Amino acid sequence: MSVSPETRFELITRNLQEVLGGDIINDKVIRLTSDRRDGPTGRPHIGYFVPLMKIADFLAAGVEVTILLADVHAFLDNLKAPLELVAHRVSYYSNLLKATFESLGVPVDRLKFVVGSSYQLTKEYNMDNYRLCATVTEHDAKKAGAEVVKQVSSPLLSGLLYPGLQALDEQYLDCDFQFGGVDQRKIFTFAELYLPKLGYRKRAHLMNAMKKIKGAFCEEGVVENNGVLAFVRAVLMRIVEGRLAQGIPLSQMQPLVAADAPDGTLFTISRKPEYGGPAHFASANDLESAYTAKEIHPGDLKAAVAESVASILEPIQKAFEASQEWKDVEKLAYPPPVVEVKKKKEKIYHPPPPGKGKKTTQVTVTDVKSAKTELPEADTTSESTAIGLEHSKTDSIQAD
Repeated sequence: MSVSPETRFELITRNLQEVLGGDIINDKVIRLTSDRRDGPTGRPHIGYFVPLMKIADFLAAGVEVTILLADVHAFLDNLKAPLELVAHRVSYYSNLLKATFESLGVPVDRLKFVVGSSYQLTKEYNMDNYRLCATVTEHDAKKAGAEVVKQVSSPLLSGLLYPGLQALDEQYLDCDFQFGGVDQRKIFTFAELYLPKLGYRKRAHLMNAMKKIKGAFCEEGVVENNGVLAFVRAVLMRIVEGRLAQGIPLSQMQPLVAADAPDGTLFTISRKPEYGGPAHFASANDLESAYTAKEIHPGDLKAAVAESVASILEPIQKAFEASQEWKDVEKLAYPPPVVEVKKKKEKIYHPPPPGKGKKTTQVTVTDVKSAKTELPEADTTSESTAIGLEHSKTDSIQAD
């Protein structure tokens, strides 16, 4: 597909929060390569669709895209995962990303995956790392990784190496620009400062906005910081646009677009007739305007987005179920957590020392005196009677 330089630049930079070095992209009319990194640590989630749709824009613009599966970076990031586990997750991510691009209808002929350890352990790369370490200050390294490297009370040295390695990746992947979240900005400016000091050229940097999709706040009539609306703009409408470019008719895009939707529709919110019936939108701005006017209820918006997401995930789930290799590596990459069973401490009986214990009573002087006072009076009746009988016997003998 042949596109003009203006169209190409618009495709590459649209829907981004910030672009550093846009002039570098404009100068690359014939060949342009991009680096996108994924640290295989936690499980991928629905938010991954946001950067993947941006990658689809790059591919549509004719960019050769390299996705770096940064296994070494994942290990260095405060030991998020051991190397053995990271290796399995690299395989899992690779399967998932390929299946996702296929489900989105994104052509992958200009897309390649590179595992970081395939070149980051070479003699040349390590020598450049040492050169960088001899140039970078501790302050700059710590500042660059502040938003990305896990912050702990007692940081490891690996966190200081992380920004430098990411900067070197631009040179060793031979990219013209690097794409990441806005949380990467300090690392990007770090690379722009230090790569030229090693004799390497400065690259451009593209950043997309970072918004939490899970548990997104969706207040009625409020567009600002609305993660659900942002997802429709950045993902769902981009999917429809991509399918239209491939010649797929609107009638085959349910549930994102209703079968009877008018031409130009990019998103449909289905509602019951008593609630206004289906609402069709040709742009994100149209949707946001209707939402601001409270013509669209948050519940209807969320329901439409949830149904659309389920339809996108369905072919990915089918690809997973059809691949035994993928299912096997998933078990190795994300094993179930080991639940530690706490052992009950065995109670050992220790007899108390003499004079102590629950059944032992201590006798005091006061107790003894009290006991004497409370003794009952002696019964002398029996004794007197006995003496009287003895006297009677004596008298009787003497009388005889």
